[in-house]
Amino acid sequence: MNQIYNGGCACGNIRYKITEEPIFMNDCQCRDCQRMSGTGHGSYLTFQSRTTVKVEGKTTNFDMVGDSGNIKTSSFCPNCGSPVYMTFSAMPELFTIHATSLDDPNLYKPQAVTYVKRGYSWDHLDPALPKFEKLPTG
Repeated sequence: MNQIYNGGCACGNIRYKITEEPIFMNDCQCRDCQRMSGTGHGSYLTFQSRTTVKVEGKTTNFDMVGDSGNIKTSSFCPNCGSPVYMTFSAMPELFTIHATSLDDPNLYKPQAVTYVKRGYSWDHLDPALPKFEKLPTG
């Protein structure tokens, strides 16, 4: 039986339930993630299929152009401003949640650090994690 991943925004207006295991969990140090998190990185769980995701509540969205030139859409609560999830135009089947949006953030187990080329010396992440200059492919 798969773990169920429940979470949402700080005020509770946005809720989600995901019934599959994430395919990737990472800390990302790109500038977009730094700006969205308000610190040196964002922490994410990515799921392979949106069909296992149930979202309740209306989000506000904004699009960003990533380093790849593709659009990534950030969805957040219009009431409290909490970032909740992201989707990607080049990979429409994927669904990525912010680790701190989980009801139990301890379910987050980072596997890698991405975009370390944008990282800061004051942002101390687990030194045992594999590190990638950009997003790994393959």
